[in-house]
Amino acid sequence: MTQRPPLTDPIATALARLFADQTERRDPSHWDIGQKINLAKLGTADPGQQTEKPVGKFKRVSGTLSWAISNDMAAGQALVDLLITLVRGSGGFRPQSPNYCGADPINNLVAAFDTEGWELGLDGVLRPKVLGDLAGIELTAALRSYAERARHGALDNPLLTGTAKDFLEATAKHVLVEKTGQTPNFDNFPTVLAQAFMAVGFAVPNVPTSRAPEAQRVEVAAYELACALNGLRNKQGTGHGRPWVSNVTDHQARFAIESMGNIASMLLLALP
Repeated sequence: MTQRPPLTDPIATALARLFADQTERRDPSHWDIGQKINLAKLGTADPGQQTEKPVGKFKRVSGTLSWAISNDMAAGQALVDLLITLVRGSGGFRPQSPNYCGADPINNLVAAFDTEGWELGLDGVLRPKVLGDLAGIELTAALRSYAERARHGALDNPLLTGTAKDFLEATAKHVLVEKTGQTPNFDNFPTVLAQAFMAVGFAVPNVPTSRAPEAQRVEVAAYELACALNGLRNKQGTGHGRPWVSNVTDHQARFAIESMGNIASMLLLALP
């Protein structure tokens, strides 16, 4: 089952502010909001459906979510996901869109989710930050999402925070679990990665496969690059500081991020 996003009073207030019209009317419309509220089966908690008097978008969203916190948390969490998807689909997270919600409201919501261990990207994609809470198909999807953002050099992705340094290792271990059904009992990065490569049929140094020589050359190069990038990681502390050793430049860090994303994608795409 998909992990539900958190819902707290700060999240309810910050999310509602994404819907508050400023100088001009913006989408999503009142009808759109009502549709999502009803889909979450919270229509009876919607202030906009309980009176004939006009009720603003902010009050509708905040009132419904506040009711859900006290009375039906599961439905409220479902509504959080629906509303964020609605804003994203309306262009609310794109600065160029006429429906852009504004930097301050978005940053407030990002901070509210961050406190609860979730990451709301500036593109409006919401995901848990702690990969250890996920497994199976759900973890595969989360890792693919991270890998895609890394491939495009997104600087707000997890590779620059907390678990960033271990992203590729986490991917390799997940591949091994999916292919063998067992969690690897060793932590040596080159070994873990080599086992993951071989589990999906990729070549590694000194272990050829029946695949075309050109493909094997690419796979071996990807493995060796991953091991080299692993050497750039700052292995001290918990990951709250700089994730790379001190002499790594910003350009090198960006190359490392994008390369790790590509290698992770190679592994994940080889899963069924």
